Amino acid sequence: MAVQPKDINDALKHVNMPGTQENIVALDMVQEIRIEGKKVSFTLIFQKSNDPNVPIVKSLCVQAIWKHIGRDTEIAGNISTRSVHDMQRPILPGVKNIIAIASGKGGVGKSTVAVNLAVAIAKTGASVGLIDADIYGPSVPIMFGEEFTKPMGEKVGKRDMILPVEKYGVKLLSIGFFVNPEEALVWRGPMASNALKQLIVDAKWGALDYLLIDLPPGTSDIHLTLMQTVPVTGAIIVTTPQDVALADVIKGVNMFKGKSIDVPVLGLIENMAWFTPEELPENKYYIFGKDGGKKMAERLDVPFMGQIPIVQSIREGSDNGKPAATDSDSITGKAFNEIALKTIEAVTERNENVAPSEKINITRK
Repeated sequence: MAVQPKDINDALKHVNMPGTQENIVALDMVQEIRIEGKKVSFTLIFQKSNDPNVPIVKSLCVQAIWKHIGRDTEIAGNISTRSVHDMQRPILPGVKNIIAIASGKGGVGKSTVAVNLAVAIAKTGASVGLIDADIYGPSVPIMFGEEFTKPMGEKVGKRDMILPVEKYGVKLLSIGFFVNPEEALVWRGPMASNALKQLIVDAKWGALDYLLIDLPPGTSDIHLTLMQTVPVTGAIIVTTPQDVALADVIKGVNMFKGKSIDVPVLGLIENMAWFTPEELPENKYYIFGKDGGKKMAERLDVPFMGQIPIVQSIREGSDNGKPAATDSDSITGKAFNEIALKTIEAVTERNENVAPSEKINITRK
């Protein structure tokens, strides 16, 4: 009886992906099966093109075919491989790096850090974009002094595209540009997720070295939507030294490092590290505890990117639409400049040592 594709699939169900308990057929890795007499060929789909398991899996496939189909089957040398990355059309082809700015809980100054980090990176000469993905509490427009601005549109081919607002060398978009600032957004998860997709996909971002995404606090549908829509280069976690904030840092780091997400954590930033009066720049008062974020970074084995003090100018800059990072000579300006350089170094190192990121695929049951 002639061999059928089902016979090949049945044989390959005996091959598990190394490090898992799932076989390669269940993982949908086997595609394009072809049978020509005794010759059998197919394609294996891996998540990453440089997956070290490629030769192991190919060898196991050959052994499985010979064992369950027949030793005379011509399979050796007929197994090709492709990566998911090769099969996907990039949504943001001009964007080199996408960085998620996240926090385990609210109130740690995540958006303030995201805004100032974007401005500080732009000051190095890099092209930078910023998306305010905190759908229910958008604050980026106020921090840039653009809360009454309405982005323009432009026809690109047959598509109506949104033109990001540009200020301090940063291209930015926020749901706050499109809603009444005095109205509460009462949206279900899918509506919020679709809003984020529009900010990503329907905007004319152009060429960017870095696109920062200011995520909502915690872990939610928005986080999954982002990572299912675009390949995230890495994540930066923001915390305060306070124990209640540090407890949620663990959840945030574990979410990005989890098997189904697998996004590198570039580092941890400790915000509100100490209070320094503007008139007494050498004084430090550790209101929320000392070095909590630094110690947590060591515990979780993630890079520590730096500490941001509490000074009145940060609050004033956020309220007045002039981020503290615009003043390179201030205490906070210097701190953000240093963290910007560390961020660039972390991204460079990550890209040299880790395969390009890919969109994740999570199916709810």
